[in-house]
Amino acid sequence: MTNITNGFQKVPEFTNYFDVASELVGGKIIFATDDWFAAAENMLKAGDAVFKPDLFTEYGKWMDGWESRRKRIPGNDWCIIELGCPSDVKGFEVDTHHFTGNYPPRCSIRGVELPNKLPARSGDRIGTAASEKEMKAIEQLHSENWELLVPMSELGAGYKDTHRNFFEVKNSKRLTHIRLDIYPDGGVARLRVHGEVKRDWSLVNEKEKVDLAAMINGGICVDYSDAHYGHARNVIAPGRANQMDEGWETLRRKDRPPVLTKEALETYGGEWAIYKLGHPGQITNIEIDTNHFKGNFPYAFTLEGTHIDENNSIDKKINWQKIIPKYKLSAHKQHFLEKEVQDIGAVNHVRLTIYPDGGVSRMILKGYITRNK
Repeated sequence: MTNITNGFQKVPEFTNYFDVASELVGGKIIFATDDWFAAAENMLKAGDAVFKPDLFTEYGKWMDGWESRRKRIPGNDWCIIELGCPSDVKGFEVDTHHFTGNYPPRCSIRGVELPNKLPARSGDRIGTAASEKEMKAIEQLHSENWELLVPMSELGAGYKDTHRNFFEVKNSKRLTHIRLDIYPDGGVARLRVHGEVKRDWSLVNEKEKVDLAAMINGGICVDYSDAHYGHARNVIAPGRANQMDEGWETLRRKDRPPVLTKEALETYGGEWAIYKLGHPGQITNIEIDTNHFKGNFPYAFTLEGTHIDENNSIDKKINWQKIIPKYKLSAHKQHFLEKEVQDIGAVNHVRLTIYPDGGVSRMILKGYITRNK
């Protein structure tokens, strides 16, 4: 996997896994002790938090995150999040962006696997606190006894070089719900829970066509060459992207010729991303979507596949086989390929390469699972 440096903070490898608490995949807030300045649901938004210096509500300063009031009663504030998909959680990011004088100095995180989903909150929660009835109901979960994943730890203020706080989970396990405690109160812009979705493949028929690469089916991005404007994991997210930054976009290659020729367009460059499929299978249908990429779509792409044993490293020399030879792309368009797909048998990893650079919104790889690999 690739480590990234963001500002002054090193971004750990576990962030290559998708945010399984995001509203994009169905993450939701079940409970929060206090939402006075800003509701906890904001923490699950896709994209980075924004700051609007002149915007106020009747309760105080508008903030893009969860912010509780200054506590004047015993205790601390906390909330419970239901993950969009049951997942092996690899790590957390507690982002305090823009909360510079009102961030919580410390936090802790607990997790559990529950057998059933819980009802989400309803209505506009800003300016409210949990009622006595809500407190009694949530106490039945005994969330204070859930497994401690992140002990009480210090957080950085919401400045550019300190707002991203990363916590790795050493022994990941399947979780459905998370409890975030902040000590004692304050604001968190985003809570990102990075993990690998664990689908029960025993329930899937081998004759049923499924998206083998989809994040919600356990697909993960394991490495990539560049992700300057948008992470390569985004292409296997569910649904069509709402805007450009919900896709994968690279920088403009610095080695591009001063004057581009048709030959140069077809031969130079090549940015790549490698994905582990949710289950080994044979790919039969491919969709490459350049939605929103109008002036920055790739000229062409290729897709290759292989089978990598669990004991082998992704860094070792790999025999990639072409599933799609170089195929020309168009701007802001869904490209559906079936007859162009080459039969190379069952694979468990694919490599998407775009030429010479640019952005792709989504990649869907439909096919049939195989149980003999």
